[in-house]
Amino acid sequence: MKEFMFIIRGGEDKYSNTSPEEMQKHMQHWQEWMGGLAQAEQLVGGQPLMTEARTLTERGEKITDRPLAEGKELVGGYLIIKADSLDQAAQVAKGCPSFEYDCSVEVREINLME
Repeated sequence: MKEFMFIIRGGEDKYSNTSPEEMQKHMQHWQEWMGGLAQAEQLVGGQPLMTEARTLTERGEKITDRPLAEGKELVGGYLIIKADSLDQAAQVAKGCPSFEYDCSVEVREINLME
């Protein structure tokens, strides 16, 4: 099987207006979905990301505080799964609970360096 990364973007606007009860329900969806991936031996790993960041450019000489992009463009987290193809990985991504908060999920095959 190949490995694929799900890059999850957006949702910041909706997350900030969510009640504790709604957030708990959302987290339950995540646990159930990831539990199913783990049971199917497709889950490699993943985590949410903090919003504070630094971007280095010009060979590391220039450091910019981030994020500067709109909320819908911010990378909020990632997931790595196993699948046979990009199409199969995209089908798996359709179940991602982040869609409940208007996020997008980019699916990319990981190019394993040999």
